[in-house]
Amino acid sequence: MNSDVGNNKTTDVDWYRNVWKVVSEIPSGHVLTYGEVARLAGLPGAARRVSQALRRAPRGMNLPWHRVINSQGQISFPKDSSGWLRQKDRLEAEGVVFLKAKINLDQFGYRGAVDRLVWGEDDS
Repeated sequence: MNSDVGNNKTTDVDWYRNVWKVVSEIPSGHVLTYGEVARLAGLPGAARRVSQALRRAPRGMNLPWHRVINSQGQISFPKDSSGWLRQKDRLEAEGVVFLKAKINLDQFGYRGAVDRLVWGEDDS
């Protein structure tokens, strides 16, 4: 476990809120990796804790949890499980394309999301 994390519940709650904020701002049709979410939430190297923060989000928060994937551009649920299928369906409904169960992070990942925010939709 990352030594910066500590065991202070207040620290954990604050960090969870940072994770929730980062995830809530991922644009539709794009994804971030667990590591990118951890870094943007202020705790680089704590990628494994991102899923813990997502599981602890209040029920009514409606976070776009499905936009968080692993660093290989894949869904982390076991392939063809109900969670994997639900996440894949939600991403595809937003226009994310899978090739052999992988997402092109250059197109749909952090850089693609930033390009979309800065430059707008690509009409090509």
